[in-house]
Parts: sequence; structure tokens; C-alpha cells
Amino acid sequence: MSLDDCRMIELPKIHDQRGNLTFVEGDRHVPFDIKRVYYLYDVPGGSERGGHAHGKLQQFMIAMSGSFDVVLNDGDRERRFHLNRSYNGIYIAPMTWRYLDNFSSGAVCLVLASAYYDEADYYRDYASFESAAQASRT
Repeated sequence: MSLDDCRMIELPKIHDQRGNLTFVEGDRHVPFDIKRVYYLYDVPGGSERGGHAHGKLQQFMIAMSGSFDVVLNDGDRERRFHLNRSYNGIYIAPMTWRYLDNFSSGAVCLVLASAYYDEADYYRDYASFESAAQASRT
């Protein structure tokens, strides 16, 4: 996988004078079946979250409220994405190192995941991730 596999996805937005509605369907709006959902909130100013990669897990992140940046790295290149709309999200492919920063006050990050929690799928050390990512490209 590479950063080219990671991309912003615009979700359906149904306009209504009473308020808008957006929905997400697995294998339709995101390229995987959704197995787990979690969210980050009350992140103190100046903090970072993430700082890891997954070997097989696919994720989709949405700024449900406020804003934050998602920094993605495939072991070769790095890209920064700013999330600030609840109808846009970022698809994160397997073997992509990520961290989140620049959280606004009251930001809420919703994460949809392709698998149940599995500690064995994590790369928590960047050097180990970088070696595995380079080996997968050869």
C-alpha cells in the first residue's frame, strides 16, 4: 500500500431546513465492511493521538465536530489532511503510519474500522513499521 491508496471521501449530505443528515454505509461509501466504531474527544490542546500503523486494518476518520489534522506516512512519503466537515472523511489504507494533531476545542474524531481490535496488527515503533513497509514494496 502507499499514500496513493489513502484518500478523502465525500459522504452523502441530505439538506433539510431542520438540519442536514449524513450517513455512511460499509462496502459502499467506505471500501470495507465496518466491524468497529470508536471516537476520540476531549483531546487537550497541543496533544497528538495515533502514532502507529496497522498491518491489515483499514480505517475511515471523520471530524464529527471541530477540526484536526491527520498526518499519513507510508514509510516513504508523508501527507497532511485537514478534517473539518462532518460529511468528509479520510480513508486510511493498511500499512500507513498515522498521527492526529492540531485539534480544535471540542473536536470529535469518529473512526470506522474494518476489523475488531487486535493488538497483534499494530506497529507502534516507527522503525519497525518503516522496515516492514519497505520490505512489502520489494
